[in-house]
Amino acid sequence: MQPNWLIFVEGVSCPSGGLSNVWDNDPGNDEDCGWWGGNLTKAKDFPVRLDVPNRLVYSPHEYATSVFEQAWFKSPDFPGNLPGIWDKYWGYLHRQNIAPIMLGEFGSTLADPRDKVWLEKLMAYTGTGVDGMSFTYWSWNPNSGDTGGIALDDWTSINTTKQAILQPYLIPPVGGGGGPTGTPTATPTSSPPPTGGCTAAYRQANAWQGGFQGDLTVTNTGTATVDPWRVTWSWPAGVTLASGWNATVTQSGATVTAAAPTWAAALAPGASVTVGFTANGPSTAPGTVRLDGVAC
Repeated sequence: MQPNWLIFVEGVSCPSGGLSNVWDNDPGNDEDCGWWGGNLTKAKDFPVRLDVPNRLVYSPHEYATSVFEQAWFKSPDFPGNLPGIWDKYWGYLHRQNIAPIMLGEFGSTLADPRDKVWLEKLMAYTGTGVDGMSFTYWSWNPNSGDTGGIALDDWTSINTTKQAILQPYLIPPVGGGGGPTGTPTATPTSSPPPTGGCTAAYRQANAWQGGFQGDLTVTNTGTATVDPWRVTWSWPAGVTLASGWNATVTQSGATVTAAAPTWAAALAPGASVTVGFTANGPSTAPGTVRLDGVAC
């Protein structure tokens, strides 16, 4: 009915559908079981088959000791044993070009030092750029008891340790959408404007009585990297900022300023950044958009 949809299929724990002795305390079960949702060892021999080709994506789960102390975390060859474990349970599907992988859940509190090593190794294993595996991190919100979140308990500040590990593996957004978000506590000073200027595209994401939500995407069309970048725009009287993300967003009079976050301060030539916001007042597109003083 929807031939353009991608169909995501999670793994299991035990291929038979049973429970390993880890979960049911039955030592007689010697089946090779992994995480709930993380075992795709049989997908090569017993694949999911769709009527429409090239639409299947396998989506395993992978966690660290903050969720459960798997045997391989206590192995003497940790962390060198991790790539082989991932190859066995799900990574072979990507490496052998059997099917795409979208790592659907992975996360940790990072309270145990091994968890930080695990996360660094896992991100390196997924690879970089468009040839790497796709992923969604668990979780953005801070109230996951097993893992915590990228956002801290104030739902505004960012766990910079987690973000710094993930950041090198994120592909900058093209056009709409947005990258990782947050509100750093300090506003960096601005660099000289790039040679060549910028372009700006606005999308109204939502609207309600007395307010609206929008995304402003600014592209550096110049020849120099802006580091750190700073975007400004104007609003008419009666429109006031409520919240912002992907930058430190503030308003003074009619001028709104979005200053680069510390974890994504540089805007290279040809790169884009999307600043999201909610505002009070009638729905209004940003006016007089500038990148470090250069009009877009």
